[in-house]
Amino acid sequence: MGKIIIIASGKGGTGKTTTTANLGAALALRGSLSVVVDMDMGLRNLDIALGLESSIVYDVSDIIDGGCTLDEALIKDKRYENLYFIPAPQTKNASGMADEDMKKLWEKLSSRFDYCIADSPAGVDGGFIYSAMCADSAIIVTTPELTAIRDADRAVSVLEDMGIADIKVIINRVRADMIDRGIMMNVDDCVDMLRVPVIGIIPEDEELIISSLKGSLAISNENSKAGKAFMNIAARISCEEVPVLDFDEKEGFFARLKRLFGK
Repeated sequence: MGKIIIIASGKGGTGKTTTTANLGAALALRGSLSVVVDMDMGLRNLDIALGLESSIVYDVSDIIDGGCTLDEALIKDKRYENLYFIPAPQTKNASGMADEDMKKLWEKLSSRFDYCIADSPAGVDGGFIYSAMCADSAIIVTTPELTAIRDADRAVSVLEDMGIADIKVIINRVRADMIDRGIMMNVDDCVDMLRVPVIGIIPEDEELIISSLKGSLAISNENSKAGKAFMNIAARISCEEVPVLDFDEKEGFFARLKRLFGK
């Protein structure tokens, strides 16, 4: 059986959907058969992050309602040999879905794919619960801001209450210069507040924005430090030991990151 991973945030705007798209593609590039599932019912954006909005015919609700088969709903990403995608509905919310139907869908997906990655909506209701109900592990995406950390901490608590023990955090859009000037929260403080291990640090990177404007992913941009960080996180998900990416010139900040990873 494959591994089901929920990507959550607690609040919107932390880069959760971009993270889902890049991690799914990075795992696929590493040879793992991967599917990314948009669970943000009524507010889907994963299709845009992947550049697959024009490929949508069916969505998650069509599978649940019996309007199509799983194979009909799966969208193959032609750029990445092992990557597939299932979109969320654009006009329906999660209220009409039955728990058992969602569990059956996750069971089907995990029987076919090495990694099933759920892009959950912001908050801890509806699609978040359906994303987490069968998850083996969770990755919380947050930015080093107090409001984002507080909402991420709430998401961690709900996931723990649901029985998910394997929870890790990605700290996104980190700017070492702003941390050193006291403008942005220190990464160590973020970790202390959340009390879960760090699986990755993503630097603020304009190349990521450039990639998205071109309809591609950061991992495909050799100049993107964020793309390299996503590839490293995918390696850690695959249980490989990967050194922390030295994306900052200040030795003190890099040394702190190394300590967070136990290096």
